[in-house]
Amino acid sequence: MMLKGVFIVFSLLLVASYASVQDFCVADLSLSDTPSGFPCKDPKKVTVSDFVYSGLGAAGNTTNLIKAAVTPAFTAQFPGVNGLGISIARLDLAVGGVIPMHTHPGGSELLVVIQGTICAGFISSANTVYFKTLNKGDIMVFPQGLLHFQINSGKGPALAFVSFSSPVPGLQITDFALFANDLPTEIVAATTFLDAATIKKLKGVLGGSG
Repeated sequence: MMLKGVFIVFSLLLVASYASVQDFCVADLSLSDTPSGFPCKDPKKVTVSDFVYSGLGAAGNTTNLIKAAVTPAFTAQFPGVNGLGISIARLDLAVGGVIPMHTHPGGSELLVVIQGTICAGFISSANTVYFKTLNKGDIMVFPQGLLHFQINSGKGPALAFVSFSSPVPGLQITDFALFANDLPTEIVAATTFLDAATIKKLKGVLGGSG
């Protein structure tokens, strides 16, 4: 009798688990984002277009301060990746282009070089540096939350695609975090050991104040 009861309970749990499983959760971008992702779009309104994105076919605009462009295919651009734990972006680097030291607090990154030469690396929490010059076909992984960078170290344009273990990996660029806001110069100086003149120059370049 007890064995029969256990079997019934197990069967009910199994059915409940199947009932809670969804094939996908296409983001409803008309609603607000949440810590666990966007709410699901009404399944009746989901189309194949939600699972296709064509925005990575064209090169990004690299006529800027860092001579680089990142074209993302995150949830906001590609609703079909919502809740799947993946996303991708295109990275274009003109000659001398650089993606400054930055972190992705929400996911790890995998980079594959398609064209050109890229020097890339990251710094561990023990302050150990891992960097290497990558050529066409090379890949490199950057663990979640660690500071990392990419530099075009070749003589021509470079192209790479980067995938993430999150549909919204997040981004914080160290230089902008320090010098593109209104944090007072004296506080930046005290926490970075840079002199005030250098800090004010960097704030001027990056649009900060204070």
